[in-house]
Amino acid sequence: MTTPPLPRNSSAGIIDPFSQDFSAFVFKIQANMNKAHRDRVAFMRICSGRFSAGMEAMHVQGGKKIRLSQPQQMMAQERHIVEEAYAGDIIGVFDPGIFSIGDTITNAGTQFKFEGIPTFAPEHFARVSQMDTMKRKQFIKGVSQIAQEGAIQIFQEFNSGMEEIIVGVVGVLQFEVLEYRLKNEYNVEIKLETLPYEHIRWIENPEEIDISRITGTSDMKKIKDLKGDPLLLFANSWSVNMVLERNKGLRLSEFGMGR
Repeated sequence: MTTPPLPRNSSAGIIDPFSQDFSAFVFKIQANMNKAHRDRVAFMRICSGRFSAGMEAMHVQGGKKIRLSQPQQMMAQERHIVEEAYAGDIIGVFDPGIFSIGDTITNAGTQFKFEGIPTFAPEHFARVSQMDTMKRKQFIKGVSQIAQEGAIQIFQEFNSGMEEIIVGVVGVLQFEVLEYRLKNEYNVEIKLETLPYEHIRWIENPEEIDISRITGTSDMKKIKDLKGDPLLLFANSWSVNMVLERNKGLRLSEFGMGR
């Protein structure tokens, strides 16, 4: 026996776990759980209602209905297919690359989003590129999937492609995990060059600011995320205030806040 499922906050208020409407929250993405099949599994907690294998539900962030296929539960190394599950249960479903951590799935008549998982600002950064330029496709796939799992965060310099990226992590051991997984799961060896930056800020009003004309400091770098949103990296905290003073109207916020 365990404690009963608890209500969860959403954009539509508190969601009662005993509601008949099905809803679930994606809290983890894991690629290559079965290396033979290169599968990708989205783990979700059922927050209300009843889940049945193969059912259709609205993927709120994606804005379309999807079929939740190959539902499974896991215990250690063992998996078994589930036909139904209820509020409080955790299931894994096949992910063709559409899910992200924090997504909401529901068949309720009124759409809503559950409160997301906080994003922690990376404190360590490195420039990463593949050693073998012929493995560009595997490199891009690997870093993108690992980033979607939440293990790393990836950025690009302005006017550059994905051949070389900037990776941000909370702890330096995540660089070793990235290197190991790319080599063992995607057969890609990388070159990793640590960078001196420690602080990252979102540009809140890019539509009002000419990014190319921002007057920076010697320890500032302009980057963008995979959505194209602009950010700034700094090696020293005092540089943040200096850049704000030099660029009237520029608004910066800490990475992850409200995102």
